[in-house]
Amino acid sequence: MKKILTVLALSCGTLLTNTALQAAPHFSKHERFEQRNADEERGARDWYDQEERDSLREQRRLREERGFKRLKQHKWQTGYVMPQHYRGEGYKVEYKQHNLPKPARNQQWYKINNDYILVDSDSNSIMQVIGF
Repeated sequence: MKKILTVLALSCGTLLTNTALQAAPHFSKHERFEQRNADEERGARDWYDQEERDSLREQRRLREERGFKRLKQHKWQTGYVMPQHYRGEGYKVEYKQHNLPKPARNQQWYKINNDYILVDSDSNSIMQVIGF
């Protein structure tokens, strides 16, 4: 009985080892070399893509910074038309909260770069500018 169990255990162990060896990929030296080169190329391409993304991100940041500086230098004058970019809700302010004169009908106060600008809502022309 012991001999049968021993033979059975050895044959099962051999069978499992054989199955594991057959499941492993078989590469020749040439195939391994090609695989390694492909992996290195993929890594280099990922690095290049990352470098390119970083460069584009830096260019975008500089462009936004230039635009912001340009907007800060903008001088508002009465009679000018308010650019559409600034007509959004984010720039509107309540006159009471900022101690501004009460606007007439169809007028709205906007705050842009520490300047308070009174704009006629119908023509979008600038009526008054208060700079701080």
